[in-house]
Order: sequence, then structure tokens, then C-alpha cells
Amino acid sequence: MKKLPFTGSGVAIVTPFDGDKTNYDALGELIEMHIAKKTDAIIICGTTGEASTMSNEDHIAAIEYTVKKAAGRIPVIAGTGSNETAHAIDLSQKAEAVGADGLLQVTPYYNKTTQKGLVEHFTAIANSVKIPIILYNVPSRTGMNISIDTLKKLAKVENIVAVKEASGNISYTAKVAAEVPELYIYSGNDDMIVPVMSLGGKGVISVVANIMPEETHNICEYYLNGDVKKALELQLKMLDLINDLFIEVNPVPIKTAMNLLGYNAGNLRLPLTDMEEKNLETLKNSLKNMNLL
Repeated sequence: MKKLPFTGSGVAIVTPFDGDKTNYDALGELIEMHIAKKTDAIIICGTTGEASTMSNEDHIAAIEYTVKKAAGRIPVIAGTGSNETAHAIDLSQKAEAVGADGLLQVTPYYNKTTQKGLVEHFTAIANSVKIPIILYNVPSRTGMNISIDTLKKLAKVENIVAVKEASGNISYTAKVAAEVPELYIYSGNDDMIVPVMSLGGKGVISVVANIMPEETHNICEYYLNGDVKKALELQLKMLDLINDLFIEVNPVPIKTAMNLLGYNAGNLRLPLTDMEEKNLETLKNSLKNMNLL
């Protein structure tokens, strides 16, 4: 079997910004909080981390800081995907060089590609590094879905080990589990942690874990320990908040929630803007209902 990068709850951590700079003191505090609250992995510079707004230098600097701060206490998975293969290779090699434990690779967006192009794109990236790669299937963001046949081909690449499945399509996820058993599966949707784990999933790459880290870890731990009832109860208890964290485009609500709760998540970067007042009230009510605010 391929090496599993982590089991349980990996947080898609926000990047705290202070104007046009990364606030490393705040990022360090968040990393320490996640380690203390049992988060199982840090995913840095993903969608939630607003990596698409970061320069290459800032991108790699954030990964390097996270690796050094984590100091081997928790795995660090670096988002290094791009819609340009050469760019993804460059970021991936640099992330490996600064000590990332694995890479998260999103499907190309905007220019997109064919399924043949996906195979060549991901294979070229994988062949450029030695650390494990998690493919990221999120058609709502990219306009692309990785076909089952494509996953079968990619599963033959030694260091392509898993897929972050965020299509929201449980039938598709079941086909991945049934037909591509060589790849591990992580839920890419917080509202589907238990359903995906029921199909053999090994955990989640989570947004809600930014504010409920221990609870998200516990959903996974309960399930993996055979207590499906407790895992399901906690999943359903958190469902309204999970849904409201996507009332506007991620990471607008989660960063807003964190700032409301006293975390220093910093500002959003354009084109992301502050929440609409009506949506903000909905989010505040969800936080209150969970006794967080």
C-alpha cells in the first residue's frame, strides 16, 4: 500500500494577513492551537489559505515557516497546485526542499484540460518530487472533474497516494473507493466526513476545523475507533454551522468567524470582500447556536 500522509482531521488553515503581508506571529499561534487541539495535519496554502493571491516568494515562505513551526509534531501538506504545469513543478520542488511532508495538487482551472492532459499534468508534477501527493478534485472551483479512468492511471504513479474528494457527489466517491482502491480518500467537504469515511475514507481536509479543531478531529477518531453513532451525532450537530461557513465563497465566512471569535485571521484579499450584512447575521447566529460566540 501507498504511504498515508495523515489520518483524521487536516485543517485547511487560513493565512493571516496584515494588509499586504503575511502575519507570521498570528500563523504561529494558529499552528500551536491546532497541535494543542488534536488537529492531525496542517494543510498550508490551499484554497482556504488564499494561496492564489500570494506571490511565489510569499507562498514558499509560508510553507517554510509552517514546517519550521510544526517541527515534526504534525504533518504539513503544502498546496502547490497551478493551472500551469511548470509553475506547479517549481512550487512543488521548493515546498519539498523546505521540508513539506506532502503536496496537495488541484486540477488545472480556467484553461482546464482534457483527461489526457490531467494524467500528463499530475504525472509530471509527481515525477519532479519524492514526497506524497494528494490530488484535489473540486469541480465547483475548477470546472473539471477527474474521471475514474484517469484516477486509475494516476494511481499507478508511486507517490500519488490519495484524493481530496470535494465534488459533493457521493456516488462518484463510492466509485473511486470501489474501482481505485490504491488511492486513499479524504473528504473535501465538512458536511460529508462520515459518509466519505463510511466508504473507506481516512479523514477530512477541513474548513470548519479552523474554529472547531478538536470536534472535527473527534468525528474522525470516533469513526475510526468504531463508534459510528458518536461520529454521526457530532457531524449532524455541526451541520448548520458547516453549511453557513459556505454562505459566501470560502474563505470569507471562516475568516470572518475566526475574527469574531478572537483569532487573528487578518484581512481578506481582493477580490474577496467583507460579508453581506444579512449573511453575517446568519453566521453569527450559527456561532451562537454552537456556543462559540
